[in-house]
Amino acid sequence: ILDQLRSIGVSCDWKRCRFTLEEKLSQAVIQAFVTLHEQGYIYRGHRMVHWDPAGQTALADDEVIYREVQGHFYHINYRVAGEEETFVTVATTRPETLLGDTALCVHPDDRRYAHLIGKYAFVPLIDRKIPIIADAYVDPEMGTGCLKVTPAHDPNDYALSRTHDLPIIEIFHPDGTLSEAAQRYVGDDRFTARKKIVEDLQKEGNLVKKEAHTHQVGFSERTNAVIEPKLSTQWFVKMKALVKPALQSVAEGTIRFYPAKFQNSYNAWLNNVRDWCISRQLWWGHRIPAYHLADGRYVIAATPAEALEKARKLKGDPTLAMEALQQDEDVLDTWFSSWLWPMSVFDGTIKPDNADFRYYYPTHDLVTGPDIIFFWIARMIMAGYAFTGKPPFRNVYFTGIVRDKQGRKMSKSLGNSPDTLELIEKYGADGLRAGMLFSTPAGNDLLFDEQLCLQGKKFVHKLWSALHLVKSWKIADQGDDKEVASQWLRARYAAVLKEVERCFQDFRLSEAFVAVYKVIWDDFCAHYLEMVKPAPQQDNSVTKATYEATVHHFEQLLKLLHPFMPFITEEIWHQLRDRTPEESLTIASWSTQEADRADDSLLNAATHAFDLLTRIRHLRRTHAHPAKQPLSLTTQGPLPTWLTPFAFYIKQRGNVGQIRPDDKGNDQGIAFVVNKCEFRLPEINPQQAASRQDLHKDLAHQRAFLSAIQKKLDNPKFVAHASETVVARERKKLQDTKERIQALEQLLQND
Repeated sequence: ILDQLRSIGVSCDWKRCRFTLEEKLSQAVIQAFVTLHEQGYIYRGHRMVHWDPAGQTALADDEVIYREVQGHFYHINYRVAGEEETFVTVATTRPETLLGDTALCVHPDDRRYAHLIGKYAFVPLIDRKIPIIADAYVDPEMGTGCLKVTPAHDPNDYALSRTHDLPIIEIFHPDGTLSEAAQRYVGDDRFTARKKIVEDLQKEGNLVKKEAHTHQVGFSERTNAVIEPKLSTQWFVKMKALVKPALQSVAEGTIRFYPAKFQNSYNAWLNNVRDWCISRQLWWGHRIPAYHLADGRYVIAATPAEALEKARKLKGDPTLAMEALQQDEDVLDTWFSSWLWPMSVFDGTIKPDNADFRYYYPTHDLVTGPDIIFFWIARMIMAGYAFTGKPPFRNVYFTGIVRDKQGRKMSKSLGNSPDTLELIEKYGADGLRAGMLFSTPAGNDLLFDEQLCLQGKKFVHKLWSALHLVKSWKIADQGDDKEVASQWLRARYAAVLKEVERCFQDFRLSEAFVAVYKVIWDDFCAHYLEMVKPAPQQDNSVTKATYEATVHHFEQLLKLLHPFMPFITEEIWHQLRDRTPEESLTIASWSTQEADRADDSLLNAATHAFDLLTRIRHLRRTHAHPAKQPLSLTTQGPLPTWLTPFAFYIKQRGNVGQIRPDDKGNDQGIAFVVNKCEFRLPEINPQQAASRQDLHKDLAHQRAFLSAIQKKLDNPKFVAHASETVVARERKKLQDTKERIQALEQLLQND
């Protein structure tokens, strides 16, 4: 990082670093403004904008958040001039704006109002005389079919005023209070004035009715104030030409979105985008490099000295002094600096030929939230093509939005974010990271639950326990190497490596983590270590081959886990073997050749053997057979080939004394089927069962587990996006659980 900072001329004295960076960024932003203006993309115009009365600044379209609000339709009578008893009724949601009305408008083909076109009406409360005009813009079916026209406070009304040459009366101050132009309620807040106007209309008999009405209202993203349409002189960026390469690059796959579903909203926004209002009436930000002359003209320049030179040429006066210029007081929208980030971070805006910029731009991947796809992502892409002719990145990975239990986005302003340091203190940094990864599929929102962090903490403890177990072993000269266990885990690792590589390629990071989590917890800890750990009579000793193989497997799994849980994996990495600090796990790489070593036949054999073991232990428990009393296991016909490699493990974990074919057709004990092979446990009495309470408890657990699996498989998104291996595994779990439930129900029925 320090090298990169130095490469763009940043002092590494941290006290000065911030200010030096800001200076560099300011130069980049100002130069970008100047360049776009020279290319004809930036202009200054008097237009209708979104105005934030609380912040007293203009906003861009995408800084306005629209929400459904329960309001009212107010039906108001306007008296027709020269006809004392003739009224025209108008329906509006904003009665306070009638003080700025300059016309009434009807559809030219609306027979109800044809006789009134060309006449005049009086604005209630102030009796200002306004014309009744006709325009096809009016929807006869909307409201009463007669529209009040308030050009200064509605964009559509403003367009009508340009067509019909209507006067414009601005009745609001920048803070949302009524101005002298309103004639009444001067100084009142707009919503206070609304209440007073409704009351006064009712007193004068001009309020026909008030009816409930739900409509969309715009709110400022920054201050949450209700937006006010306002005519204002602002700076704009022409967007029509800028969006073309941004749309094309995503459509053609030059830039890819993960998940791809966000491409639809991206396209919809760019296809309907309007010119971007980039000026803000704030006290902070990058000041617009426009310098105004007394005659109303202005020049655009990167520095005051350049501005003075341009102004002298414009005026034809070589003696013009700097005091004759006044820099624009507005500042730029913060996203105008942010959209330059891929370039400005390596000084590419000012020095596009520098070595770092040529090397690092464009970059590969951008990780961000979908809530800023318009604010930032789309604009970075547009800026990339506008300034370099290249995309800024190749892939965009959208994370989910973390929300609280009420579904609200976590934010500092709401104060609903948990204290990260407290969570780390409680669950550990890796526990917190794992907890978030367990249920954070790309692009989907996550309702934060601390139980996920607890699960992550338990996983950390599991890793520590595995380390302590392995480190406690002694090396013996002789013993059983149990090579099949190592062969199986190598095959299992190879299969998981393939799955992880596929997930990384498709940016399915949560699925990649869950795959690694399962191979460590379910395969390495629950099965492999149980296979190879010393028996009680072996004095905690294993052969050197077993120890070295176990450490190797542990290391390979740590490499897979490290991107997700870097702290615990780095610590275990250095405790497994003596390593120097330079031999960091961070720079270790896994071998992609391992993925070619998958042995499907061995993996299938292990799956059936583990299923057999589970059934034996389940039957022992449900039939109340003592755990310390050995069982024998027989088969109908010869032993299946898949059982032979793992027979030692079945005996060890299932407390099975012998495994043999049943040549005599013995029907004693209890029979069951695994992978189309019939097995029997002669010592278990089918009539003897565990307590009904235990059976019911087990049945409830199995039914809940079945419901969870079924819900996952019924989710089309899961089936569509999960790998075939994951889906097949879940379907196998579903079938096995159904068989266990059936067996438990049969036991309860026979009891």
